[in-house]
Amino acid sequence: MRSRLSIRIHALLERAFPERRLFLRSDSETRFIRLGPATQLFAFAGSTLVVGWAIIATAIILMDSIGAGNFREQAKRDQATYQARLNQLALERDARAEEALAAQDRFNSALQQISVMQSELLASETRRRELETGIEVIQSTLRRTMKERDTAREDLVALREALDGEGTLPGTSGDADGTLDFLAAALADTAQERDQVIADARDALLAADELEARLRLMEEQNDQIFRQLEEAMSISVKPLDKMFQAAGMDPDRIINQVRRGYEGQGGPLTPLSLSTRGEDPSADTMRANRLLNQMDRLNLYRIAAEKAPFATPVKSSFRFTSPFGYRRDPKTGGRRMHNGVDFAAPTGTPLYSTADGVVTHAGWQSGYGRLVKIQHEFGIETRYAHMSKIRVKKGQRVSRGDRIGDMGATGRVTGVHLHYEVRVGGEAVNPMIYIKAANDVF
Repeated sequence: MRSRLSIRIHALLERAFPERRLFLRSDSETRFIRLGPATQLFAFAGSTLVVGWAIIATAIILMDSIGAGNFREQAKRDQATYQARLNQLALERDARAEEALAAQDRFNSALQQISVMQSELLASETRRRELETGIEVIQSTLRRTMKERDTAREDLVALREALDGEGTLPGTSGDADGTLDFLAAALADTAQERDQVIADARDALLAADELEARLRLMEEQNDQIFRQLEEAMSISVKPLDKMFQAAGMDPDRIINQVRRGYEGQGGPLTPLSLSTRGEDPSADTMRANRLLNQMDRLNLYRIAAEKAPFATPVKSSFRFTSPFGYRRDPKTGGRRMHNGVDFAAPTGTPLYSTADGVVTHAGWQSGYGRLVKIQHEFGIETRYAHMSKIRVKKGQRVSRGDRIGDMGATGRVTGVHLHYEVRVGGEAVNPMIYIKAANDVF
């Protein structure tokens, strides 16, 4: 049975692959190699597999190449879009900074006007009190003069009645006509003094009315200035409140901490006291004190903003190459936590401190390469890794915007970039929380 099956298979193979002989001829002899059907079948099958494998491999390579090209094009388009957005945000940030500076200038100018107007208001108040006192004196004098005039008239009537009845004054020997002339002259002088006092009182009343009108005008101007200042303070303080809240920082706690750090240093923002007579403060005084409190809060916000990492460490053109969070490790290919964000730019790009602080490390550290650590207020630390050059020393105090080094590719990297970290209480947090929170303010 097996022999018949093998014979049939051999016959089928001979039909498809008849036996062939390959002659090899040399100078002295001729040899041949016999290629049986089975050998030819194996050779054909092997050739088919090789050709098929080559075709499939070529197709796979072409598909990968096409896919990689599309991915690169899409990445370039995304990069261009993101770069345009960053440029727009930078322009908006600069515009907000200019608006903030202009608002601060307007605020300072308005504060100077308030100081001048308050001085004028105090002088006007003093003058008004003096005029009121003068008017009271004039009215008292007028009343006394009118009383003396009435008394003199009564004496004159009594004297005339006595003269008419007896011919002479009782108990006197003087001339009656001389007495009458004296009394008439005294009455005329009294009437003249009365008229002068009335005229002085009328002038004083007119001056008081004019002064009252000026005071009302000055109060309206003060109210307008107060409203403008209150609006400016509201516009200036609310974005800062939102910025700290967006960064997960309690504004009241931050303000109290900054205020404790500046206790005992004094300054211009002290409460106003316009009265020296022990009177209760006026409504304008209380309003001005509220504005000064808001100014003090704005100043403390400014100090706190300088101490927290709200700035960007790279001011030149750059692109984000890796966000905060879990990602594929570029070295091992495994999943790994990325504790910061990466900024890519040419070698030597200047790097800047994002907040005021003290350098706690400036040197080499394993995978970080050349690394700078800066300790800030509120328990915040920033790290700047893979530098090509470090421009600060350990223990050095730096301010926001100070240059601390140059971008490079030292340590465990695949290319030139800055690895930027923000740590709060030793725990890594997303630096973009602070950067994005400040986009609408700085």
